[in-house]
Amino acid sequence: MSNEGISPQEIEVLCQTPDPSTRDFMFQQTMYRIKDPRKSIPFYTGVLGMTLLKQLHFPEMKFSLFFMGYENAGEIPSDEATRTAWAMTRKATLELTYNWGTESDDSSYHNGNSDPRGFGHIGILVRNVDEACARFEQQGVKFIKRPNDGKMKGLAFIQDPDGYWIEIFTSSVV
Repeated sequence: MSNEGISPQEIEVLCQTPDPSTRDFMFQQTMYRIKDPRKSIPFYTGVLGMTLLKQLHFPEMKFSLFFMGYENAGEIPSDEATRTAWAMTRKATLELTYNWGTESDDSSYHNGNSDPRGFGHIGILVRNVDEACARFEQQGVKFIKRPNDGKMKGLAFIQDPDGYWIEIFTSSVV
């Protein structure tokens, strides 16, 4: 790879026509390990406005899953089996995985933004970045980048309770 990156033309050549067998594939979830659901669930529901779509608990393996997303809470099925099937068919959900007891240890999860680099962030589309960031500021959310910082104006990066980065942007940024 050169110092000039990769051209749009080369990208077009690299793209393959999807196989018809993948027609019904859907990006359904990203999983984050969380240390303390008592901190993470209020962050994702109260700060970011997500809804808890489904929770699953596995006592024999000592972990719990919390599926979060931007869905109307009034549309969540009340029957648990139906709710599970429904939650697993929502697009772009966040699966928060809690390994019991981690809130009491001094370990932390790697967020991918320090060496060795890897996963970087999720992105949340908002109507107005400045208004959203003013609200985050009032709630004591940790900022990595504010909307007017750096070369890329009009977008922000915040952190969740476990240090994962979340990009805050509008559709007009790109």
